[in-house]
Parts: sequence; structure tokens; C-alpha cells
Amino acid sequence: MAAQPQDDVCRRYEGIADWFVATRFAGDPPMEQAYLTAVRAELPPGAAVLDLGCGTGEPLAGFFIRAGHPVVGIDGSPAMIAKCRERFPDMTWIVGDMRRLALGRTFGAVLAWDSFFHLTYDDQRAMFAVFAAHTAAGGLLLFTSGPDHGEANGVMDGVPFAHYSLAAAEYRSLLLRHGFAVLRHVVNDPACGGHTIWLARKKPAAPAPRTSLSA
Repeated sequence: MAAQPQDDVCRRYEGIADWFVATRFAGDPPMEQAYLTAVRAELPPGAAVLDLGCGTGEPLAGFFIRAGHPVVGIDGSPAMIAKCRERFPDMTWIVGDMRRLALGRTFGAVLAWDSFFHLTYDDQRAMFAVFAAHTAAGGLLLFTSGPDHGEANGVMDGVPFAHYSLAAAEYRSLLLRHGFAVLRHVVNDPACGGHTIWLARKKPAAPAPRTSLSA
């Protein structure tokens, strides 16, 4: 499958919003539970969470909202965002392109679960600056990728989607370059639907060097 323009990916999700709701609500607890719990355990009370490619708000955003964390979600599909607003009207939901996100604030955790991997290789590389700009020092980044460099094609509700992945070594390099330390990298986790998961922490900023004028 040729690379899908991002607006085409969003249109495809637009057409499966109702199916997506029924499918993503099906698991109780969700397959992502262990990873969401690990992130929540590290968050200060009330810390805000940013969900990139939030879909309908379940199960990821809903998990953190029910745990007392305000969520900001962004998705390119107006139909998906409408579902979020119906379910969680007190949260902030944005129709937009994650590649161009510039909120001017940071979050205790940034999520890009089953969304980031729809981006082309170059767009994925560029996203690490967006991740870094929106993750607080000491905050967490959770995202999914493929197990290695390449493309995989899938179908949801009869609609084809392409998924892209860089090599694991390149993801590690990008994380390091943008100030993250890898906490976990699990390849094809059988307990999580075969997902490949990355969990990383944003390193605190280095202290300013002391000079003869320092107190």
C-alpha cells in the first residue's frame, strides 16, 4: 500500500467511528491495562495527560479521567472527537493534526497509542520534537510501533489502513536525542494483542553550570 496522506487516514477513521466505539469498549479490563497502570503509578495526583490520536476517548483517556487526571485529546477525525465530547464533556478535545501540535504547555504523560504508527517514516522522526515539547521533565511517554523497520497493512471494519515503523535502534536514538530515557521496550507483547510498546521518561533539564557569579 502506498503511503497514506494524513488527511486520508483521518477520513478513513471518520467512517468507522461507530464501529470503533463498539470494538474499543469490548475489553474489560482493556488489553492496555498493565501499561496504563504503570503510567498512572508514576503520575503525581491530578497531573494532566495528553492523548495524541485519542480516537473516541476509550480506553486510554477514560482510564486516566476516571483516575482523576485531566486529559487533553487530539484527533484528526471530527467524528471521533464528537464521541469524546459526548462521553467526557468536561475534558479538552481538539480536532487537529498531531504533527503540528504546539500547545505551549507540558503534561505528566503523553500517549500515542496505535496512532503515531500511521505516520510516514519522516513524520514519525519529526514527532519526537512534538513529544519532547509536550512532556514535562520527569514525565512519561507511551507509544506503540512495529517490531522493526517496515510497513504492515491492516483492515478495520473493511477499511484498509497502513502502519509504518522505524527500526528499534532508530527509535532509541530519537528518544535519547530528544531527552528521553527508555524504561520499557516490549516487542510483540502477547498479553497486549501483540503490540510493540515503548515507555520512556523525559529527563530533567541539566542544571546550569556554576560560575564565579553563582551564589
